[in-house]
Amino acid sequence: MAISKSKQPRKQRKARFDAPLHVRRKFMSAPLSRALREKYQRRSFPVRKGDTVQIMRGDDKGTEGKVRSVDLKRGRITVEGVVVARADLSEVPRPVHPSNVQITKLDLKDEWRANALARK
Repeated sequence: MAISKSKQPRKQRKARFDAPLHVRRKFMSAPLSRALREKYQRRSFPVRKGDTVQIMRGDDKGTEGKVRSVDLKRGRITVEGVVVARADLSEVPRPVHPSNVQITKLDLKDEWRANALARK
């Protein structure tokens, strides 16, 4: 589904930032691991709470954990074990962009999601 028919970068950005939540879900896709790619014949799939991901870029590279939350408004996910310390030494989850992670294990409790994988 195309967000905008325009080729102008400013209109592409505007369409992306103004997109409704059901369209933003598609932007939250992350690449699948090699094993999952061979199994499901797809390169990427939208990330969901409960999936296990491995961080591929940034300070926490190599960290693996479950997805805690998915923030469609800001386009970020939080992963268990990936935290940043505040000045008062309390720890808060660090938001990560889904393109910087790789899905290593899918949460397929939802039959619609399993059907979506089988569809392609």
